Amino acid sequence: MTARERAVAIPVGEVRLAGTLRIPERAGGIVLFAHGSGSSRFSPRNRHVAAVLEHAGLATMLIDLLSEREEKEDSRTGALRFDIPMLADRLLAATVWLHANEGTTSLPLGLFGASTGAGAALLAAAGRPELIKAVVSRGGRPDLAGKALRHVSAPTLLIVGERDSVVLDLNERAATELATKCKLAIVPGATHLFEEPGALEEVAALARDWFSLHLSGRAAG
Repeated sequence: MTARERAVAIPVGEVRLAGTLRIPERAGGIVLFAHGSGSSRFSPRNRHVAAVLEHAGLATMLIDLLSEREEKEDSRTGALRFDIPMLADRLLAATVWLHANEGTTSLPLGLFGASTGAGAALLAAAGRPELIKAVVSRGGRPDLAGKALRHVSAPTLLIVGERDSVVLDLNERAATELATKCKLAIVPGATHLFEEPGALEEVAALARDWFSLHLSGRAAG
């Protein structure tokens, strides 16, 4: 499915966050990606998932939650990658931008969070339930959202690799704290980065079906 692509810059305070927005024809919703620590909007895993979502008729925006200067600082100190409130605030700024943008203002919005980005996505969803309609976590750290998990109303899908034992345990605990509709999907034989044959394809299909149902109200796959 053909998608229109444009580079965007989201102003947040004194910084501008770089992103890539892709909108297929007759899009039924839009998914904003929150990558994990040490990754970026060019993450091959997130770009693969985004391509599957676009083929299903969903717009996507991959965004860097840190500026270039902050990325360099974080690579030295690691001080920013676990600042979940700050990352959540930046996700919310991007969410508000999408709702104000002419091409995306009417599209129901979901968040896809990977690793630490999942904690930020869930914290953001708890803060603005009227804007965020669905959440998917890939190998995520939902525990980093803390007590905000109890205030998430968006239907939430937690995807974890079967062999990612520590993260699986954290997701099982988080699933019991989420008061909203929640599903824990375990990908057989997969480790944290879903590098095993077919694992990332399974992640993409699960995310596609979840967002298609909860954003556009139509079945996929």
